[in-house]
Amino acid sequence: MKKALVIASALLLLSACHPFRAALYEDDLALPLAEDQADTLFFSVSLEYAKKGLPQEVLDQMNGTILTQAFDLEDAPGTVEETAVRYRENLIDEYLSENSGPEKEGIRTWEDHLEGSFTEDYRHWKNYLLSYYSFRGGAHGIQTLSQIVFDKNTGETLSEADLFVEGYAQPVAELMRAAVSSAMQADDPELAELVEPEAIAPNGNFSVGKDGVEWIFQPYEAGPYALGIISATLTWQQLQPYLK
Repeated sequence: MKKALVIASALLLLSACHPFRAALYEDDLALPLAEDQADTLFFSVSLEYAKKGLPQEVLDQMNGTILTQAFDLEDAPGTVEETAVRYRENLIDEYLSENSGPEKEGIRTWEDHLEGSFTEDYRHWKNYLLSYYSFRGGAHGIQTLSQIVFDKNTGETLSEADLFVEGYAQPVAELMRAAVSSAMQADDPELAELVEPEAIAPNGNFSVGKDGVEWIFQPYEAGPYALGIISATLTWQQLQPYLK
């Protein structure tokens, strides 16, 4: 037992001496569908991942979560490069198979852009933001934002159940709806009328910071596409009755 405590203390001391550092994986591709066609697959990745400054098992835990969510994996990921290259190859295969042949009509240019980065630190938590844009033809593409909150001590992700007491959902949802309504009425009253209030509720897509907790709602999640991405921020003071 004493030996385990000594090892844990040494790891913490080592982390304190070597501040957290992220590394960046980047890749981009412009692949024409055919030599005589303008239709092209545009693909890019700019993905930060945990490199140094925390125990290796914590870094591995964080990176596994980042890769799983970034590339929508069902199986355990490999290294960052292996996982990203496999995703790119699968995307190329899908693009060529879906768009090849004279019977295909309309827009056959695709875009697939993924960005991920560490953002604000708050207490023992580290926030991470994933931005994904996809275009497969039609009137417009879709951009989504996904947030992950890591515990720097363990690499595990923070859930709402970890943060709030039982029964928090309804009262917090009411506060969120009021915050969204107030912000959107001030910005664009016409768009504010399009929000579906019942859809504004804790959804697990949140970050934590000195200003409080911010939730994000993707396009179509709380109303029509015209609303874009909606956010709702509540201060720690507002949330205090519902915090563990």
